[in-house]
Amino acid sequence: MKPISVQPRSNWARSAMIAIACSALIVTLSMGIRQSFGLFLQPIGRDFGIGREYFGFAIALQNLLFGLAQPFVGAIADRYGVRRVLVVGTLIYAAGLLIASQVVLPGGIMLSLGVLIGLGLSGTTFVVVLTGVARLVRPEQRSFAFGLVTAGGSFGQFAVVPVAQAFISDWGWRGAMMGLAALTLIIAGAAIGIRRPQDLTSTAGGNDGGLVRALTQAAAHPHYWLLNAGFFVCGFHLAFIATHFPAYLVDQGIAPSVGATSLALVGLFNILGSYLFGLWGGRYSRPRLLAALYAGRALAIALFLLLPLSPVSAFAFAAALGFLWLGTVPLTNGAVASLFGVRYLSTLYGIVFLTHQIGSFIGAWAAGRLFDTTGSYTAIWIACIVLGIAAAAISYVTRDTPIAAPALQTAESPL
Repeated sequence: MKPISVQPRSNWARSAMIAIACSALIVTLSMGIRQSFGLFLQPIGRDFGIGREYFGFAIALQNLLFGLAQPFVGAIADRYGVRRVLVVGTLIYAAGLLIASQVVLPGGIMLSLGVLIGLGLSGTTFVVVLTGVARLVRPEQRSFAFGLVTAGGSFGQFAVVPVAQAFISDWGWRGAMMGLAALTLIIAGAAIGIRRPQDLTSTAGGNDGGLVRALTQAAAHPHYWLLNAGFFVCGFHLAFIATHFPAYLVDQGIAPSVGATSLALVGLFNILGSYLFGLWGGRYSRPRLLAALYAGRALAIALFLLLPLSPVSAFAFAAALGFLWLGTVPLTNGAVASLFGVRYLSTLYGIVFLTHQIGSFIGAWAAGRLFDTTGSYTAIWIACIVLGIAAAAISYVTRDTPIAAPALQTAESPL
Protein backbone atom coordinates (compact mmCIF):
# COMPACT_ATOMS: atom_id res chain seq x y z
CA MET A 1 0.00 0.00 0.00
CA LYS A 2 1.23 3.51 -0.80
CA PRO A 3 2.29 5.74 2.10
CA ILE A 4 -0.45 8.16 3.05
CA SER A 5 0.24 11.87 3.11
CA VAL A 6 -1.66 13.90 5.64
CA GLN A 7 -3.47 17.01 4.44
CA PRO A 8 -3.51 20.14 6.61
CA ARG A 9 -6.51 20.11 8.93
CA SER A 10 -8.00 23.27 7.37
CA ASN A 11 -7.85 21.75 3.88
CA TRP A 12 -9.35 18.54 5.21
CA ALA A 13 -12.23 20.38 6.86
CA ARG A 14 -12.85 22.36 3.67
CA SER A 15 -12.90 19.17 1.58
CA ALA A 16 -15.31 17.56 4.04
CA MET A 17 -17.68 20.53 3.97
CA ILE A 18 -17.67 20.66 0.17
CA ALA A 19 -18.24 16.92 -0.05
CA ILE A 20 -21.16 17.09 2.40
CA ALA A 21 -22.76 19.98 0.49
CA CYS A 22 -22.34 18.31 -2.90
CA SER A 23 -23.56 14.97 -1.55
CA ALA A 24 -26.64 16.66 -0.10
CA LEU A 25 -27.36 18.26 -3.48
CA ILE A 26 -26.95 14.91 -5.22
CA VAL A 27 -29.41 13.09 -2.99
CA THR A 28 -31.72 16.13 -3.05
CA LEU A 29 -32.16 15.57 -6.77
CA SER A 30 -31.92 11.79 -7.04
CA MET A 31 -34.22 11.03 -4.10
CA GLY A 32 -36.52 13.99 -4.71
CA ILE A 33 -37.25 12.85 -8.26
CA ARG A 34 -37.66 9.27 -7.11
CA GLN A 35 -40.17 10.26 -4.43
CA SER A 36 -42.31 12.06 -7.02
CA PHE A 37 -43.17 8.93 -9.01
CA GLY A 38 -46.33 8.30 -6.97
CA LEU A 39 -47.78 11.42 -8.63
CA PHE A 40 -47.58 9.69 -12.00
CA LEU A 41 -49.58 6.60 -10.96
CA GLN A 42 -53.01 7.88 -11.95
CA PRO A 43 -52.18 9.87 -15.12
CA ILE A 44 -50.10 7.03 -16.55
CA GLY A 45 -52.75 4.51 -15.54
CA ARG A 46 -55.43 6.51 -17.36
CA ASP A 47 -53.36 6.89 -20.53
CA PHE A 48 -52.47 3.23 -20.82
CA GLY A 49 -55.53 1.70 -19.17
CA ILE A 50 -53.43 -0.21 -16.66
CA GLY A 51 -54.27 -1.04 -13.05
CA ARG A 52 -52.32 0.02 -10.01
CA GLU A 53 -50.66 -3.35 -9.74
CA TYR A 54 -48.87 -2.79 -13.07
CA PHE A 55 -47.56 0.64 -12.14
CA GLY A 56 -46.80 -0.57 -8.62
CA PHE A 57 -44.84 -3.48 -10.08
CA ALA A 58 -42.80 -1.10 -12.25
CA ILE A 59 -41.84 0.90 -9.15
CA ALA A 60 -41.28 -2.34 -7.25
CA LEU A 61 -38.94 -3.54 -10.01
CA GLN A 62 -37.15 -0.20 -9.83
CA ASN A 63 -36.64 -0.66 -6.10
CA LEU A 64 -35.50 -4.25 -6.50
CA LEU A 65 -32.94 -3.47 -9.21
CA PHE A 66 -31.86 -0.43 -7.22
CA GLY A 67 -31.06 -2.81 -4.38
CA LEU A 68 -29.70 -5.76 -6.39
CA ALA A 69 -27.21 -3.53 -8.18
CA GLN A 70 -26.11 -1.77 -5.00
CA PRO A 71 -23.52 -4.26 -3.69
CA PHE A 72 -21.89 -4.42 -7.14
CA VAL A 73 -22.03 -0.65 -7.61
CA GLY A 74 -20.62 -0.28 -4.11
CA ALA A 75 -17.74 -2.60 -4.95
CA ILE A 76 -17.04 -0.59 -8.13
CA ALA A 77 -17.08 2.63 -6.11
CA ASP A 78 -14.71 1.11 -3.55
CA ARG A 79 -12.36 0.08 -6.36
CA TYR A 80 -12.57 2.90 -8.90
CA GLY A 81 -14.06 5.86 -7.00
CA VAL A 82 -17.46 7.36 -6.37
CA ARG A 83 -17.22 10.17 -8.91
CA ARG A 84 -17.08 7.80 -11.88
CA VAL A 85 -20.03 5.87 -10.51
CA LEU A 86 -22.04 9.07 -10.00
CA VAL A 87 -21.53 10.25 -13.58
CA VAL A 88 -22.52 6.92 -15.12
CA GLY A 89 -25.49 6.61 -12.77
CA THR A 90 -26.67 10.09 -13.72
CA LEU A 91 -26.64 9.29 -17.44
CA ILE A 92 -28.62 6.08 -16.92
CA TYR A 93 -31.11 7.89 -14.66
CA ALA A 94 -31.67 10.67 -17.21
CA ALA A 95 -32.04 8.13 -20.03
CA GLY A 96 -34.73 6.30 -18.07
CA LEU A 97 -36.74 9.49 -17.59
CA LEU A 98 -36.39 10.52 -21.25
CA ILE A 99 -37.48 7.10 -22.48
CA ALA A 100 -40.43 7.18 -20.08
CA SER A 101 -41.57 10.44 -21.67
CA GLN A 102 -41.73 8.79 -25.11
CA VAL A 103 -43.19 5.34 -24.45
CA VAL A 104 -46.24 4.25 -26.44
CA LEU A 105 -46.81 0.83 -24.86
CA PRO A 106 -47.13 -0.14 -21.19
CA GLY A 107 -44.00 -2.28 -21.48
CA GLY A 108 -42.00 0.89 -21.97
CA ILE A 109 -42.99 2.01 -18.48
CA MET A 110 -41.54 -1.20 -17.08
CA LEU A 111 -38.28 -0.69 -18.98
CA SER A 112 -37.86 3.01 -18.22
CA LEU A 113 -39.27 3.55 -14.71
CA GLY A 114 -38.49 0.01 -13.65
CA VAL A 115 -35.18 -1.10 -15.14
CA LEU A 116 -33.23 1.99 -16.21
CA ILE A 117 -34.14 4.28 -13.32
CA GLY A 118 -33.57 1.46 -10.86
CA LEU A 119 -30.03 1.04 -12.20
CA GLY A 120 -29.49 4.80 -12.32
CA LEU A 121 -30.55 5.23 -8.71
CA SER A 122 -28.03 2.61 -7.60
CA GLY A 123 -25.23 4.93 -8.68
CA THR A 124 -26.59 8.27 -7.47
CA THR A 125 -27.85 7.86 -3.92
CA PHE A 126 -26.82 7.15 -0.35
CA VAL A 127 -24.65 4.07 -0.68
CA VAL A 128 -22.22 5.84 -2.99
CA VAL A 129 -22.16 9.39 -1.62
CA LEU A 130 -22.12 8.50 2.06
CA THR A 131 -19.00 6.45 1.55
CA GLY A 132 -17.26 9.50 0.09
CA VAL A 133 -18.32 11.53 3.11
CA ALA A 134 -17.39 8.77 5.59
CA ARG A 135 -13.78 8.85 4.44
CA LEU A 136 -13.49 12.56 5.11
CA VAL A 137 -14.81 12.79 8.66
CA ARG A 138 -13.77 11.33 11.98
CA PRO A 139 -15.63 8.26 13.30
CA GLU A 140 -17.41 10.23 16.03
CA GLN A 141 -18.65 12.71 13.41
CA ARG A 142 -19.95 10.22 10.85
CA SER A 143 -23.53 9.86 12.03
CA PHE A 144 -23.87 13.64 12.14
CA ALA A 145 -22.36 14.04 8.66
CA PHE A 146 -24.61 11.27 7.35
CA GLY A 147 -27.58 13.06 8.87
CA LEU A 148 -26.70 16.27 7.03
CA VAL A 149 -26.50 14.46 3.70
CA THR A 150 -29.69 12.54 4.40
CA ALA A 151 -31.42 15.82 5.18
CA GLY A 152 -30.55 16.80 1.62
CA GLY A 153 -32.56 13.85 0.37
CA SER A 154 -35.40 15.00 2.57
CA PHE A 155 -35.21 18.52 1.21
CA GLY A 156 -35.38 16.99 -2.26
CA GLN A 157 -38.71 15.43 -1.45
CA PHE A 158 -39.96 18.75 -0.10
CA ALA A 159 -38.63 20.77 -3.04
CA VAL A 160 -38.83 18.43 -6.03
CA VAL A 161 -42.23 16.79 -5.48
CA PRO A 162 -44.15 20.10 -5.83
CA VAL A 163 -42.03 20.90 -8.90
CA ALA A 164 -42.97 17.54 -10.41
CA GLN A 165 -46.65 18.20 -9.65
CA ALA A 166 -46.36 21.60 -11.36
CA PHE A 167 -44.67 19.98 -14.35
CA ILE A 168 -47.53 17.47 -14.62
CA SER A 169 -50.16 20.21 -14.35
CA ASP A 170 -48.49 22.46 -16.94
CA TRP A 171 -46.91 19.99 -19.37
CA GLY A 172 -48.65 16.67 -18.76
CA TRP A 173 -46.89 13.63 -17.38
CA ARG A 174 -44.69 13.19 -20.47
CA GLY A 175 -43.39 16.74 -20.34
CA ALA A 176 -42.85 16.34 -16.61
CA MET A 177 -40.61 13.34 -17.23
CA MET A 178 -38.50 15.42 -19.63
CA GLY A 179 -38.22 18.25 -17.12
CA LEU A 180 -37.09 15.85 -14.40
CA ALA A 181 -34.53 14.32 -16.78
CA ALA A 182 -32.95 17.76 -17.19
CA LEU A 183 -32.71 18.15 -13.41
CA THR A 184 -30.81 14.88 -13.03
CA LEU A 185 -27.88 16.17 -15.09
CA ILE A 186 -26.95 18.51 -12.23
CA ILE A 187 -25.88 15.41 -10.28
CA ALA A 188 -22.90 14.80 -12.56
CA GLY A 189 -21.66 18.34 -11.95
CA ALA A 190 -22.05 18.02 -8.19
CA ALA A 191 -19.94 14.85 -8.22
CA ILE A 192 -16.85 17.00 -8.81
CA GLY A 193 -17.08 18.27 -5.24
CA ILE A 194 -16.55 14.82 -3.72
CA ARG A 195 -12.77 14.78 -3.76
CA ARG A 196 -10.42 11.91 -3.13
CA PRO A 197 -9.47 11.92 0.56
CA GLN A 198 -6.72 10.46 2.62
CA ASP A 199 -8.91 8.67 5.15
CA LEU A 200 -8.75 9.86 8.76
CA THR A 201 -9.02 6.28 9.88
CA SER A 202 -6.29 5.03 7.57
CA THR A 203 -3.01 3.56 8.61
CA ALA A 204 -0.06 3.26 6.32
CA GLY A 205 1.25 -0.06 5.25
CA GLY A 206 -0.06 -3.55 5.84
CA ASN A 207 -2.42 -5.78 3.96
CA ASP A 208 -6.10 -5.07 4.44
CA GLY A 209 -7.14 -8.61 3.62
CA GLY A 210 -9.30 -7.63 0.68
CA LEU A 211 -12.99 -7.53 -0.05
CA VAL A 212 -13.43 -11.29 0.37
CA ARG A 213 -12.26 -11.13 3.96
CA ALA A 214 -14.51 -8.14 4.59
CA LEU A 215 -17.54 -9.98 3.24
CA THR A 216 -16.66 -13.13 5.20
CA GLN A 217 -16.46 -11.23 8.49
CA ALA A 218 -19.70 -9.38 7.80
CA ALA A 219 -21.52 -12.59 6.89
CA ALA A 220 -20.46 -14.15 10.20
CA HIS A 221 -21.60 -11.19 12.31
CA PRO A 222 -25.17 -11.70 13.61
CA HIS A 223 -25.82 -8.04 14.31
CA TYR A 224 -25.02 -7.16 10.71
CA TRP A 225 -27.96 -9.33 9.70
CA LEU A 226 -30.18 -7.76 12.34
CA LEU A 227 -29.45 -4.39 10.73
CA ASN A 228 -30.46 -5.94 7.42
CA ALA A 229 -33.77 -7.12 8.88
CA GLY A 230 -34.67 -3.72 10.27
CA PHE A 231 -33.80 -1.98 7.02
CA PHE A 232 -36.10 -4.37 5.13
CA VAL A 233 -39.02 -2.94 7.08
CA CYS A 234 -37.85 0.61 6.37
CA GLY A 235 -37.99 -0.10 2.65
CA PHE A 236 -41.46 -1.64 2.90
CA HIS A 237 -42.81 1.45 4.65
CA LEU A 238 -41.21 4.01 2.37
CA ALA A 239 -42.12 2.39 -0.95
CA PHE A 240 -45.75 1.86 0.01
CA ILE A 241 -46.23 5.43 1.23
CA ALA A 242 -44.32 7.11 -1.60
CA THR A 243 -46.04 5.08 -4.34
CA HIS A 244 -49.61 4.72 -3.07
CA PHE A 245 -50.36 7.40 -0.49
CA PRO A 246 -51.44 10.11 -2.99
CA ALA A 247 -53.78 7.65 -4.71
CA TYR A 248 -55.11 6.45 -1.34
CA LEU A 249 -56.11 10.01 -0.46
CA VAL A 250 -57.83 10.55 -3.82
CA ASP A 251 -59.76 7.29 -3.30
CA GLN A 252 -61.07 8.75 -0.04
CA GLY A 253 -62.30 11.91 -1.76
CA ILE A 254 -59.29 14.09 -0.92
CA ALA A 255 -58.00 16.50 -3.61
CA PRO A 256 -54.87 15.35 -5.55
CA SER A 257 -53.00 18.45 -4.38
CA VAL A 258 -53.25 17.16 -0.80
CA GLY A 259 -51.29 14.05 -1.76
CA ALA A 260 -48.53 16.10 -3.38
CA THR A 261 -48.41 18.45 -0.40
CA SER A 262 -48.31 15.48 1.98
CA LEU A 263 -45.28 14.00 0.23
CA ALA A 264 -43.63 17.41 0.33
CA LEU A 265 -44.32 17.64 4.07
CA VAL A 266 -42.72 14.23 4.55
CA GLY A 267 -39.59 15.67 2.98
CA LEU A 268 -39.76 18.92 4.93
CA PHE A 269 -40.08 17.29 8.34
CA ASN A 270 -37.49 14.69 7.51
CA ILE A 271 -34.93 17.46 7.11
CA LEU A 272 -35.26 17.95 10.85
CA GLY A 273 -35.56 14.24 11.55
CA SER A 274 -32.48 13.26 9.54
CA TYR A 275 -30.44 16.04 11.11
CA LEU A 276 -31.45 15.13 14.66
CA PHE A 277 -31.12 11.35 14.27
CA GLY A 278 -27.70 11.90 12.71
CA LEU A 279 -26.73 14.16 15.62
CA TRP A 280 -28.11 11.75 18.22
CA GLY A 281 -26.40 8.81 16.49
CA GLY A 282 -23.04 10.28 17.47
CA ARG A 283 -24.08 10.53 21.13
CA TYR A 284 -26.38 7.60 21.88
CA SER A 285 -26.86 3.99 20.86
CA ARG A 286 -27.72 3.88 17.17
CA PRO A 287 -29.63 0.56 17.44
CA ARG A 288 -31.76 1.91 20.32
CA LEU A 289 -32.52 5.03 18.28
CA LEU A 290 -33.56 2.79 15.40
CA ALA A 291 -35.86 0.89 17.75
CA ALA A 292 -37.54 4.14 18.83
CA LEU A 293 -37.85 5.27 15.22
CA TYR A 294 -39.56 2.08 14.02
CA ALA A 295 -41.89 2.04 17.01
CA GLY A 296 -42.76 5.67 16.29
CA ARG A 297 -43.68 4.79 12.72
CA ALA A 298 -46.01 2.01 13.87
CA LEU A 299 -47.71 4.39 16.31
CA ALA A 300 -48.08 7.14 13.70
CA ILE A 301 -49.71 4.77 11.21
CA ALA A 302 -52.07 3.36 13.84
CA LEU A 303 -53.21 6.82 14.89
CA PHE A 304 -53.68 7.88 11.26
CA LEU A 305 -56.00 4.93 10.63
CA LEU A 306 -57.97 5.45 13.86
CA LEU A 307 -58.61 9.18 13.42
CA PRO A 308 -61.12 10.61 10.90
CA LEU A 309 -59.46 11.25 7.54
CA SER A 310 -59.22 14.84 6.35
CA PRO A 311 -56.58 17.06 4.73
CA VAL A 312 -55.51 18.13 8.20
CA SER A 313 -55.04 14.55 9.41
CA ALA A 314 -53.17 13.70 6.19
CA PHE A 315 -50.82 16.63 6.74
CA ALA A 316 -50.30 15.72 10.40
CA PHE A 317 -49.54 12.11 9.47
CA ALA A 318 -47.12 13.24 6.76
CA ALA A 319 -45.32 15.51 9.25
CA ALA A 320 -45.02 12.75 11.87
CA LEU A 321 -43.91 10.11 9.38
CA GLY A 322 -41.57 12.61 7.75
CA PHE A 323 -39.71 13.15 11.00
CA LEU A 324 -39.12 9.38 11.07
CA TRP A 325 -38.66 8.91 7.32
CA LEU A 326 -34.93 8.70 6.52
CA GLY A 327 -33.48 8.91 10.01
CA THR A 328 -32.75 5.22 9.49
CA VAL A 329 -30.06 6.04 6.92
CA PRO A 330 -27.45 7.84 9.09
CA LEU A 331 -28.14 5.41 11.94
CA THR A 332 -27.89 2.22 9.87
CA ASN A 333 -24.94 3.40 7.79
CA GLY A 334 -23.23 4.65 10.94
CA ALA A 335 -23.77 1.28 12.59
CA VAL A 336 -22.22 -0.56 9.62
CA ALA A 337 -19.25 1.83 9.64
CA SER A 338 -18.87 1.33 13.39
CA LEU A 339 -18.86 -2.44 12.99
CA PHE A 340 -16.53 -2.73 10.01
CA GLY A 341 -14.87 0.60 9.23
CA VAL A 342 -15.06 2.53 5.97
CA ARG A 343 -12.69 0.72 3.59
CA TYR A 344 -15.48 -1.44 2.15
CA LEU A 345 -18.41 0.60 3.37
CA SER A 346 -19.96 1.00 -0.10
CA THR A 347 -20.07 -2.76 -0.51
CA LEU A 348 -21.19 -3.70 3.01
CA TYR A 349 -23.80 -0.97 3.26
CA GLY A 350 -24.83 -1.84 -0.30
CA ILE A 351 -25.79 -5.31 0.88
CA VAL A 352 -27.83 -3.83 3.74
CA PHE A 353 -29.45 -1.48 1.26
CA LEU A 354 -30.36 -4.47 -0.92
CA THR A 355 -32.55 -5.82 1.87
CA HIS A 356 -34.12 -2.35 2.14
CA GLN A 357 -34.97 -2.50 -1.55
CA ILE A 358 -36.40 -6.00 -1.31
CA GLY A 359 -38.74 -4.55 1.29
CA SER A 360 -39.45 -1.68 -1.10
CA PHE A 361 -40.26 -4.12 -3.90
CA ILE A 362 -42.78 -5.94 -1.74
CA GLY A 363 -44.29 -2.74 -0.34
CA ALA A 364 -44.84 -1.10 -3.74
CA TRP A 365 -46.02 -4.19 -5.61
CA ALA A 366 -48.09 -5.94 -2.93
CA ALA A 367 -50.05 -2.76 -2.20
CA GLY A 368 -51.04 -2.44 -5.85
CA ARG A 369 -51.85 -6.14 -6.08
CA LEU A 370 -54.05 -6.10 -3.00
CA PHE A 371 -55.84 -2.93 -4.10
CA ASP A 372 -56.62 -4.36 -7.53
CA THR A 373 -57.98 -7.57 -6.00
CA THR A 374 -59.75 -6.18 -2.91
CA GLY A 375 -60.29 -2.51 -3.68
CA SER A 376 -58.62 -1.54 -0.39
CA TYR A 377 -55.22 -0.79 1.16
CA THR A 378 -56.32 -1.94 4.63
CA ALA A 379 -54.21 -5.11 4.72
CA ILE A 380 -51.06 -3.19 3.76
CA TRP A 381 -51.67 -0.55 6.43
CA ILE A 382 -51.97 -3.29 9.06
CA ALA A 383 -48.83 -4.98 7.75
CA CYS A 384 -46.97 -1.67 8.14
CA ILE A 385 -47.92 -1.52 11.82
CA VAL A 386 -46.94 -5.13 12.53
CA LEU A 387 -43.63 -4.82 10.70
CA GLY A 388 -42.84 -1.57 12.48
CA ILE A 389 -43.26 -3.26 15.85
CA ALA A 390 -41.11 -6.20 14.71
CA ALA A 391 -38.36 -3.88 13.45
CA ALA A 392 -38.38 -2.01 16.76
CA ALA A 393 -37.88 -5.28 18.66
CA ILE A 394 -35.09 -6.41 16.31
CA SER A 395 -33.29 -3.08 16.55
CA TYR A 396 -33.54 -3.03 20.34
CA VAL A 397 -31.41 -6.19 20.62
CA THR A 398 -28.93 -5.13 17.90
CA ARG A 399 -25.44 -3.95 18.85
CA ASP A 400 -22.91 -2.02 16.74
CA THR A 401 -19.76 -2.53 18.80
CA PRO A 402 -16.75 -2.40 16.44
CA ILE A 403 -15.07 -5.69 15.65
CA ALA A 404 -11.31 -6.01 15.90
CA ALA A 405 -10.67 -6.23 12.20
CA PRO A 406 -7.77 -4.30 10.69
CA ALA A 407 -8.86 -5.64 7.33
CA LEU A 408 -11.99 -3.53 7.44
CA GLN A 409 -10.76 -0.49 9.29
CA THR A 410 -7.83 0.53 7.12
CA ALA A 411 -6.74 1.61 3.66
CA GLU A 412 -7.29 4.60 1.49
CA SER A 413 -9.73 4.33 -1.38
CA PRO A 414 -10.16 6.37 -4.54
CA LEU A 415 -12.93 8.82 -5.17
